[in-house]
Amino acid sequence: HVQLVESGGGSVQAGGSLRLSCAASGYTFTFSRYCMGWFRQAPDESREQVATVSNSGTTTYAEAVKGRFTISKGNTKNTLYLQMNSLKPEDTAMYYCAARPCWLDDYPHWGQGTQVTVSS
Repeated sequence: HVQLVESGGGSVQAGGSLRLSCAASGYTFTFSRYCMGWFRQAPDESREQVATVSNSGTTTYAEAVKGRFTISKGNTKNTLYLQMNSLKPEDTAMYYCAARPCWLDDYPHWGQGTQVTVSS
């Protein structure tokens, strides 16, 4: 079983930065076998994919965050990061970390979420 625990959310003014972390654990978990993603969901909105990174390091970003957010994996720990710069009020949402074996299309493993609030 894979466990994911997010941290690093908070309140920030527009233009500020936050770094989210996701600590992954589990008997079978290694970054070499799992693809990772950050998702977010604002109130009354559908969940959207923010950024992903494959087991080989290939990244993807939603258009809304390109150039502002960076997804990365820790070198020595099973920790996933999301560096968020130039934050905007529309980035306000609950952010979730997710993991899937790379041969699966869907993400079966999810964290509990961390709230990000950006004020104007």
